[in-house]
Amino acid sequence: MKNLILVTSVVLLSTISLAAQQYITKNGRISFYSDGPLEKIEAHNSQVNSALNTETGAIVFKVLMKSFIFEKALMQEHFNENYVESDKYPNSTLKGKVTNVNEIDFEKEGAHEATIEGDLTIHGITKKVKEKGTFTVSKNSIHGKSTFLVKLDDYDISIPGAVNGKIAEEIEITVDIKLKPYKN
Repeated sequence: MKNLILVTSVVLLSTISLAAQQYITKNGRISFYSDGPLEKIEAHNSQVNSALNTETGAIVFKVLMKSFIFEKALMQEHFNENYVESDKYPNSTLKGKVTNVNEIDFEKEGAHEATIEGDLTIHGITKKVKEKGTFTVSKNSIHGKSTFLVKLDDYDISIPGAVNGKIAEEIEITVDIKLKPYKN
């Protein structure tokens, strides 16, 4: 597991130049929520890798799909086997850019609105996305947060006929990361 985290971090960081403007995390959090007519579905993942270059605005995320934890084991099994097919598509990624990076003073403590555009890959399908979020800068970290919707159909995630119409077709995704300065 430590080797997987090390390799993932190296891959993430290799996509952005290494300098003092690098911030990373290996334990960011992503959760999703669906409130469908049949059942509420919620899962949390606290093993999210992310890196941000505050100079260029380059940002990347890598999420191991099997790391999502559900309240019910059966939901977790269905999620991994039937919906996202975690064995076939083990990761979800975002490779993007903070498009308004020049408007954000990462040296100034406080909250800053951000717009992120990039390529979101889920279930082996990549789509262009543009989402809003907030970076809260403090002395030794940058706290990033965003909430947005993902349509299951956009990523070819099928809802089985037996529960079709009873599970929400859009899932609310919440990202909550605390990035620390990268030290060589």
